Amino acid sequence: MITADCHMHSAFSADSEAPMETMILSAIDKGLDTICFTEHMDYDYPPQPGEPDSLEFTVDMDAYVKKLFELKEKYCRHIEVLFGVEMGMMPYLGDRCRDFVKKYPFDFVIASTHLVNGRDPYYPKSYFDGISEEDGYRRYFETIIENMKAFTDFHTYGHIDYVVRYGPNQNKNYSYKKYRDILEPTLKYIIQSGKALEINTGGYKYGLGQPHPHLDVLQAFKSMGGELITIGADAHAPQHVAFDFARLESVLIDLGFKYYAVYKQGQPQMRKLG
Repeated sequence: MITADCHMHSAFSADSEAPMETMILSAIDKGLDTICFTEHMDYDYPPQPGEPDSLEFTVDMDAYVKKLFELKEKYCRHIEVLFGVEMGMMPYLGDRCRDFVKKYPFDFVIASTHLVNGRDPYYPKSYFDGISEEDGYRRYFETIIENMKAFTDFHTYGHIDYVVRYGPNQNKNYSYKKYRDILEPTLKYIIQSGKALEINTGGYKYGLGQPHPHLDVLQAFKSMGGELITIGADAHAPQHVAFDFARLESVLIDLGFKYYAVYKQGQPQMRKLG
C-alpha cells in the first residue's frame, strides 16, 4: 500500500477551498501515515487573457507556516505532516525561486511548469488560442528543460505532462513516441541531475485513464535507468487525497518499480511498493 501522499493543496493555494485540517483528516481516514502539503508559489503569475476570474498563485507564507506546524503537532500521533511547496517555474525566475526555498525549512520542493509565455493550459481557451494542440504540447515540453536548468533547488519534477489534462483532445493523440525528441532529453536530464520524477494521479482524476506522466513515458524513464520517483494525488479537496493509489501501485509494480521516495528535510527516504 502507498501510505504517503506528497502532493496536496489546501485553502492556502488559490485553486483550493479546503481547510488544511480537513485534508489531514481525510488522509488519516484513508490509512495514510504521511502527507506533504505543497502549496502553490508561482511568482509573476499574470492575468490570463479572456479570463476575468483568473487566479493569483502565491501563498501567504506566514499564515501557511503557522497553521501547518500547529496541525503537525496536533495530529503527530496519527500522521506525519510534512512541509512542502510547489514552485511554478519560468526560466527567468531561477534566482528568485532559489532565494525563496532557502528561506524556509522545506521537507520537499516540487518544481512544476504551469506557464508557457505567460499562458497556463489550466485556461485552455487562452492557452490554445491560435495554435494547434500539438504546438501547444510541444511548447510546454520545450519549456521544461529551460526551467530545470534555471532552478535546480528542487527534489522532484511535477506532473511532467500536465498540459495534456487541458488539451482539446486530452491524451487521445498524445504518446511518448510522438514527442520523444523533447521528452527523452528531459527525462535523461532529470535522471542525470539526481532528481526524482513525480507520479501524479491527477491524470486519473481528469479522466485520462493514466497518471502523469503517461505509462509509456514512465516506461521510457525506467528503461533509461530512472528509479527515483515520488507519488502524489495533487488533491485540492479531501475526497481526492490518495486518489487511485491502489490502481497506481499495481501499475508501478508492473513497470518494474520497487520503491518510491518520501522526502524529509530534503532527503529521500525509500519506501517499498507492494
